[in-house]
Amino acid sequence: MDRYLIAPSILAADFSCLGAEVESVLSAGADVIHFDVMDNHYVPNLSMGPMVCEALRKSGVTAPIDVHLMVRPVDEMIRMFADVGATYISFHPDASDHVDRSLELINELGCKGGLVFNPGSSAEILNWLLDRLDIIVLMSVNPGFSGQKFITEILKKISFVRDLIDSSRRDILLEVDGGIGVENIADVAAAGADMFVAGSAIFGSKDYSKVISQMRAKLEGAARPV
Repeated sequence: MDRYLIAPSILAADFSCLGAEVESVLSAGADVIHFDVMDNHYVPNLSMGPMVCEALRKSGVTAPIDVHLMVRPVDEMIRMFADVGATYISFHPDASDHVDRSLELINELGCKGGLVFNPGSSAEILNWLLDRLDIIVLMSVNPGFSGQKFITEILKKISFVRDLIDSSRRDILLEVDGGIGVENIADVAAAGADMFVAGSAIFGSKDYSKVISQMRAKLEGAARPV
């Protein structure tokens, strides 16, 4: 990666003025807007659907939109988000009856596809699917709610998946989602991550520019092991 990507999760934003919130974080230096899509079945919470993505696109948002599906089944929701302007669409392998087919669907619809792994989930399936992936998302909290504490044991998993990606010589983004802030973003980068989802750390602050600038400064000092 030539550049680390910071992706604020709008799950932590003020939904009474969501358009302004998104404009503010992008103006503050964010690269990607992250959607946490929950169905109150696959995870114990209910969040946003494709209409929110459509509204942001219609309002003029051109930044990449990264959609994390925490729903079951996934294929129809893939179609709906692709139709309204999603850039990346990722899902959990156990939420699809046919993982390879769902990834193929994402690519056919013109989006970049990925898989998401919970903290306790094995990433072994990656050995058979790397050629299908544009992005891999590792959860560093248990999915369903914002504001959770980063699970430090995930750093080893990040390094493991980074090695898989590097060995494959494929251009695959490694995204880490959950509990990331100024205090730990350098460690996550050093372990091998490319994209960093931060919700409460950014939207919970009074100065988005200051927090994102602090994150950038930490990332500049991050060193990956050779």
